[in-house]
Amino acid sequence: MSVTGRIHSIETCGTVDGPGIRFLVFTQGCPLRCQYCHNPDTWKISDGKTTTVEELIKEIEKYKSYMEFSGGGVTVTGGEPLIQPKFVEELFRQCKEKGIHTALDTSGYIPLEHAKNVLKYTDLVLLDIKSFDSQTYKDLTGVSNEPTLKLAKYLSDIGKPMWIRYVLVPNLTDNPEHIEALASFLTNLKTIEKIEILPFHKMGEYKWEELGYDYKLKDTPTPSKELLNTAKEIFKKYNLKI
Repeated sequence: MSVTGRIHSIETCGTVDGPGIRFLVFTQGCPLRCQYCHNPDTWKISDGKTTTVEELIKEIEKYKSYMEFSGGGVTVTGGEPLIQPKFVEELFRQCKEKGIHTALDTSGYIPLEHAKNVLKYTDLVLLDIKSFDSQTYKDLTGVSNEPTLKLAKYLSDIGKPMWIRYVLVPNLTDNPEHIEALASFLTNLKTIEKIEILPFHKMGEYKWEELGYDYKLKDTPTPSKELLNTAKEIFKKYNLKI
């Protein structure tokens, strides 16, 4: 039987979610409620549309030449892909059969056992660590950061390449002590290829308004160049590539 999943949308030629030109699959459903989320329309798994892995593979193959030329592949993001682990596992398994690079963009907020089979067919993990400080993380997302940090350690233990993503939000995730604590934690992991510091933006604010959600960061500015440089220097101090 075909494996089905619920997706929000696809993007055929993405260039920022992994190496090269990538086919992006945005899955539906997420257990986090991040204050700066730019895809709040992916939160409810009951929304979106149902599709089969075979339907997606048929679309993906149309762009295989672009992926091969650029060193790209398929990235599954969301939402949170790992709340649909069987769907993502089968999609990645079929991608690997066709020689297509696979990347998983995840918050890591899932039981580790749900991720292990998916990771067998995953070439790269884009791991979003919202904050190393447990209270800040809880305030920001509504959940604990423990599963995310546990996944990060597991990825290192099994030799899985990862890019760490950190969204820099003024007056929320810009505390130098918290960033330093994260950098210290990361320096003990063996498979981090780079850190991506993502400046906070309000591109998704209109979606919050359309959905009737309270956007708490409407008065929060984008981070200054100085703030970005401060964060970069902290990570660099721990010999982490930015």
